[in-house]
Amino acid sequence: MFCCDTPDVNPARNLEFSAMPSYKLVYFDARGIAENARMLFAVAKQPFEDVRLSLTFGTPGDFSTIKRPEFDAAKAAGELDASLGKVPCLEVDGVKIGQSKAIERYLARELGLMGSSAMEAAQVDSLGETVRDIKDAYQKVRSIAGADEKKLALDNWFAEGLPDWVKLVEKSVPAGPGPFLVGGKVSAADLSFYTLLLAPSGFFDNTEGAKASFQSCPKIKAALEAVDALPQLQDYLSKRKVTPI
Repeated sequence: MFCCDTPDVNPARNLEFSAMPSYKLVYFDARGIAENARMLFAVAKQPFEDVRLSLTFGTPGDFSTIKRPEFDAAKAAGELDASLGKVPCLEVDGVKIGQSKAIERYLARELGLMGSSAMEAAQVDSLGETVRDIKDAYQKVRSIAGADEKKLALDNWFAEGLPDWVKLVEKSVPAGPGPFLVGGKVSAADLSFYTLLLAPSGFFDNTEGAKASFQSCPKIKAALEAVDALPQLQDYLSKRKVTPI
């Protein structure tokens, strides 16, 4: 006679259940720094709970007037302690992880989007860090004081600065079968550059300038177009809620 809590003796069945963790991603009702994680889930066809905390502006565009009552309540209750009182916060089977890049790397590994070997994983990571460098360089341009000086610098960024960066990246792409940047399948590196340069409502406000930056770089162009053609990603983008940020 077996009691009701007898463990399942079918190893295949047990493996199936153990390989299906529960994911919950907590962030504001915005794209922001959680969007790459959402796209990783989408490309991997991995269900997850997308918790979106309300975010409104007292004055549109004025970040000093932001209202975020759900976030404030969660933080006060200690629900975000594991992520230093910040979001995004990823919860995996009850265990919480903070820091957006750590979350992305974890998901990329778990969802099979970090290459097919330790070396490919390092190459994916390296390309991701390059995206961070490009964003940092752009933020320096955006921080220039003076409207005329800033406009001139931004025009130069999209005419020369960003294309020069992308040409450097093109040279750094490891040899492979293509069309993706690392190995023979899509990875987090492809999604990072897609969000940066081609995704709708991506990182740059100047979408045409971002798109123009990689037209003379065949490896990057092929990778971004291959990502853009992924049906599961297009399905996600078509259903994604429109948010201002």
